[in-house]
Amino acid sequence: MDVQTMLKTAVILLALTALGGLLLAGIRFAGRPQPPTAIAMLHGLLAGGSLTLLLYAGFAAGMPGGAWLGVILLVVAALGGLVLNLNYHWKRLPLPIWLVLVHAAVAVAGFLVLALAVWR
Repeated sequence: MDVQTMLKTAVILLALTALGGLLLAGIRFAGRPQPPTAIAMLHGLLAGGSLTLLLYAGFAAGMPGGAWLGVILLVVAALGGLVLNLNYHWKRLPLPIWLVLVHAAVAVAGFLVLALAVWR
């Protein structure tokens, strides 16, 4: 598989991840302290798989420079997701809305930067 196909596949997987994130955020904003665990785990699995594919493509075959900025932002967003999961969801504490919003904003920025670099 060539690098461009891997990058486009990762962007499509990230778009699906974003849809799951919207669902998770909607559940939290609707007043539930935590979304269902299965949806949160699927969201994290898709994000992790996408990042793995991006990193493989980047290190094995090279990526445009702008795509690396998107990857860095997505890694930061993933770290925020880990904090949400391990420090709040796992302990059955209400997810802080401000952290959900920061996680989403960084992830969206990373996705947009990456998508623009890939389809440019």
